[in-house]
Amino acid sequence: QVQLVESGGGWVQPGGSLRLSCAASGSIFRLNVMGWHRQAPGKQRELVAAVASHNITNYADNMKGRFTISRDDDKNMLYLEMNNLKPEDTAVYYCNLFFRMSGQDYEYWGQGTHVTVSS
Repeated sequence: QVQLVESGGGWVQPGGSLRLSCAASGSIFRLNVMGWHRQAPGKQRELVAAVASHNITNYADNMKGRFTISRDDDKNMLYLEMNNLKPEDTAVYYCNLFFRMSGQDYEYWGQGTHVTVSS
């Protein structure tokens, strides 16, 4: 079983920064994609950024330049550095892990961490 535990959320003023962390544990296939998604109140969950095992990254267009995703496979950690935060970044941020093994897809989600951007 795989567990994902996010941390680092909180309240920040517009223009501020936060760093989210996700600790992964369990049986994780080494070739995988980890990502951050977010869900704002009344909106659908959306991709923020993702990074594959070989460190290829993908960002949502409106996050490029402000957010940086990174991973530390030695520690089974995923990070999201968020800068110049805006009120519209307020959401619950979820860590996601996906991998395919023996022809079967596996996908896991964390419980989410709240980020509030307001003055």
